Amino acid sequence: MRSHSAAHRAAWLLAASPLALSGLAAAQTAGESVTLEELAVTGEGAPQRQAAAGSGAPGFGVSGPPGAAALGIERPIGQVVTAVGREGTIANRPATSIGTVLLDSPGVTLRQGNGGRDVVISIRGNNARATGVTRNMVVLEDGFPVTQPDGASRFDLVDPRAYSRIDVFRGPQSALFGNFATGGALAFRTRTGREIDGYEIGVDAGSFGYLSNYFSVGGVSGPFEISLFASDVRANGYQDHSSYDTQTINLLASYTPSPDNRFTLKVINNEVTANIPARSSLDQFRINPYQRGCDAAATAAPGCTTFGLLANGAFGPRVPVTASEGAFRRNDRRTIIAGRWEHDIDAQTAWRVQVGFDERNYNQPFYTTSGRGSLPSYFVQTDLTRRGELFGLPAVGSVTLAYSAVDIAASVYNRAPYGGARLGALIGLQEALQSNLGGRARLELELAPQWTAVAGLGAEESSIIGRNRTFATTAAGTGSTLAQADRRFLNVAPELALVYRPDPDWALRGRVATGYATPSFSSMFVNATGLPGNNTDLKTQENLGFDLGTDFMPLPGLRLSLTGFYEFFHNEFVTQSPGAGLLNYTFNAPASEHRGIEVGADWTFVPGWRGVLAYTFDDQVYTDYVEQLSAAALTARFDRAGNRIPGVPAHQLLARIGYDVPAGALAGLGGFAEVVAQDGYFIDNANLLKVPGFAILNLNIHYAALLPNGYARRIDLYGEVRNVLDTTYVGSANPLANTLNAATGAQNGRAALAGTTGSIFAGPPRTFVAGMKLSF
Repeated sequence: MRSHSAAHRAAWLLAASPLALSGLAAAQTAGESVTLEELAVTGEGAPQRQAAAGSGAPGFGVSGPPGAAALGIERPIGQVVTAVGREGTIANRPATSIGTVLLDSPGVTLRQGNGGRDVVISIRGNNARATGVTRNMVVLEDGFPVTQPDGASRFDLVDPRAYSRIDVFRGPQSALFGNFATGGALAFRTRTGREIDGYEIGVDAGSFGYLSNYFSVGGVSGPFEISLFASDVRANGYQDHSSYDTQTINLLASYTPSPDNRFTLKVINNEVTANIPARSSLDQFRINPYQRGCDAAATAAPGCTTFGLLANGAFGPRVPVTASEGAFRRNDRRTIIAGRWEHDIDAQTAWRVQVGFDERNYNQPFYTTSGRGSLPSYFVQTDLTRRGELFGLPAVGSVTLAYSAVDIAASVYNRAPYGGARLGALIGLQEALQSNLGGRARLELELAPQWTAVAGLGAEESSIIGRNRTFATTAAGTGSTLAQADRRFLNVAPELALVYRPDPDWALRGRVATGYATPSFSSMFVNATGLPGNNTDLKTQENLGFDLGTDFMPLPGLRLSLTGFYEFFHNEFVTQSPGAGLLNYTFNAPASEHRGIEVGADWTFVPGWRGVLAYTFDDQVYTDYVEQLSAAALTARFDRAGNRIPGVPAHQLLARIGYDVPAGALAGLGGFAEVVAQDGYFIDNANLLKVPGFAILNLNIHYAALLPNGYARRIDLYGEVRNVLDTTYVGSANPLANTLNAATGAQNGRAALAGTTGSIFAGPPRTFVAGMKLSF
């Protein structure tokens, strides 16, 4: 524990680092820097973006004059980054969730979230154990953070149609992004006004009542540029009790009153109403994977999952109910309003200030408890970037100061059966303030025409001050206990990288970097019983990662990327479920290791033909973790060292091959076949229960044509059959806690875990979706 003054000193030391950049004299344009882009999949708007990059204009939606500095996250040198564009992922297919888009990047794992298009995304398996909120990564949109200061990111607000590119940063990234970036980061880039240049309307419709209506409008007029995206998406869902309805608005606007001043406005608003289906046990999944025929517990079909709700909502006997009888649902809203001012101090130096407000409001009466909360947060960030020379060598240096805070007011209730989403007794009340204050500095130095070195450093103090009052009701009355947290964490994250690029078609990169993630307020107030309580001893999760990789073009049209990584974790966060319907709880595993290989390929082998490959091998094991289990008066300890970490598949693959007619009467017609495959993985610390792997086949056909003689300029038509072979597979599995036999003290075996409900969502069955878009 360190005082605030320690973080202030660290921040001001970082702030003073521009003095070291004062010798940067000669201007250096973006085109002259050595930028390593691992694998880019680009699509609509690529010519405009490439022209902007060549002129040195910023890449995140702000039109600036030549020489203006790009944002620091715009493909920085030495990072392990995949740029996923629109072609094959968004522009010519019905992209129903952002997860299907991000699978084009090696290292990304997708899990179905809690209702609607909510997905849980992990990078290098760092969040693969989660089944609700995404953590262990930082998410930005157009340079503005959409990860709240408690480390939580949700993807309900993300409609893929709004984006032109998504950069996936893999590996520890706290020197560049600060707190929570142990797995990496996602940088979303919305389409700018000049990319849209008009307006578009589209509609997608498909199986299980899926309907998406959306439009985009954008353009440039003098110093103003604006793009606006809006959508309304609804579906009945492929599982019983899984219908949803969500609306999204996404605005990006800029104003450039003079060559050296630029202003940007960002607004996102999303509302989601979603029914939540039941998570089943593995045994129930095999009987009734989609939980159909489960309207009522008394007449439920075999394999239906039920949850025991307290009959009076407070204490005593429980009543089994299905998801429909319990009216499990989510009603959430997210609103982000942010702005940025950029000023060119001179031809080589750019200064930015950005501020934002982010409100997350949730009402989630599902399973045995109901959570309600309001989490308003705000952030302030300023950075200085200078391009030129240092000791006579071309260099780019930057320094950043940032502060963010979230004010938490949350409550947890028991659920009561029947009569809709009825609440029972109050069982938890949380009030907390979580904040982060720190600074980061980065230097890219061209040692020689073929060699570039990178050094980065971040320091940040995070604090959690709050309390949780737990209420217990019996026939004699209601009592309460109080858990308080006053925790401060000071973390430092260095980074070093070296890139060797002998020619434009070949590069070798090495990187060593660190990451850290402090506990969230919510994890501190849920104990091992899965109920509100005291868990305030959680420590900071830290990792040290080594990357070695190469990017090259062995043949014309073939781009290959190969990366090996080895990461050492200290106090890794592990989250699991203690039982059906209970809250997930988090603990620290003292030491673990993540090691693997990532392969990306993009091959246009003959005119019209294209293949895409994204493969990840990820081996994660505990190296120091002794787990204590208790049942009644019995307690036992189990050494988990050498066991695989739950929730992480060792192998996953996306492979796509397609053909687009390059010329002639059928130009614009194309299609592709795609295989998505994943290895099975354990879902408990003892490695007793493993969910099976899967491989699914998707087929796509699309057509695009210019319309020269009509009001519309262009038409896009597309259709897709997903999971063509109608494979039944596990789409999400909540890791389960191992248990003891209360009579013998022995660890319960695989059969007990396979019968534990509250874990599994099935993946979608065979699904057809088609759509069209008109551009004006």
